[in-house]
Amino acid sequence: MRHEETGGLDVPYSAMVGEEGKLPLGKWISDRRGEHAAGELARHRVDMLDALGMIWSVSDARFEAGLDWARVWAKGHGGSPAAPARASVGGYAIGTWLSELRAAAQVPAEEPGALAPERRAALEEIDPWWCPAWPITWQRAYATARQWWLKSDGHVNWTALPVDTVFEGEQLGRWVRAQRAGWADLDQEQRDLLTALGIAEDQELAAARAAAAAKPKMSRADRFQQHLAALARFVEREGHAKVPRSHKTDEGLSLGTWLNNQKARQDKLSDQQREQLEALGVAW
Repeated sequence: MRHEETGGLDVPYSAMVGEEGKLPLGKWISDRRGEHAAGELARHRVDMLDALGMIWSVSDARFEAGLDWARVWAKGHGGSPAAPARASVGGYAIGTWLSELRAAAQVPAEEPGALAPERRAALEEIDPWWCPAWPITWQRAYATARQWWLKSDGHVNWTALPVDTVFEGEQLGRWVRAQRAGWADLDQEQRDLLTALGIAEDQELAAARAAAAAKPKMSRADRFQQHLAALARFVEREGHAKVPRSHKTDEGLSLGTWLNNQKARQDKLSDQQREQLEALGVAW
């Protein structure tokens, strides 16, 4: 008997048993499942099969098994099931299982292959961010940061964390620095998750970005005139317009690069701009 051999009734459809291997047990069990689903299987037969550990829905049983392993993985990884695709736990391919479910979660509801609401809810009980809108690699790094935070009893000076800090195989120091520097590019929910750990935006970089944004925007024509004036000063000082490509002015203008660019795009300059350059001795 299959149950006596394995302790369960997850039998492949093609399974044949018996002394001569001619009894189609897999098909027989599949037929009973069909009868049960249609309400055609007698109650006493349902009870007899239940006593043997009958699996009425193979899909549900396998999902529950995967869910148990997802809980095991999350328990050992900061409460997060953000396992790499090739990850395994207890010999179970938890990474593949989760990857397939994340793919199903992206399928619109009511379409074939969409993740059932009750299964989504079961996964969200483990972690609301099991299938985030952002890359799962980010969520995995976040889980590592949260483990560090928990290990430190919630007292972490993230600004002083050495950039070469590695924890649980993650480049934690570099990751934290990147989040603080790229704060403006994160989703609000990502910022909220980081804030909960005490990770905040790099204020010096934020101030620099704000100052740059506040500067008046210079038009292309104005930039041309600005560099033209710098070129005139160079000619007056040096006596020629042969500006070295690497030359920069005291104001920080890359005059040599700019002049080479004008020569390369001379067909896009206006007649007036070409005349102004030629008047300073620029040779095409």
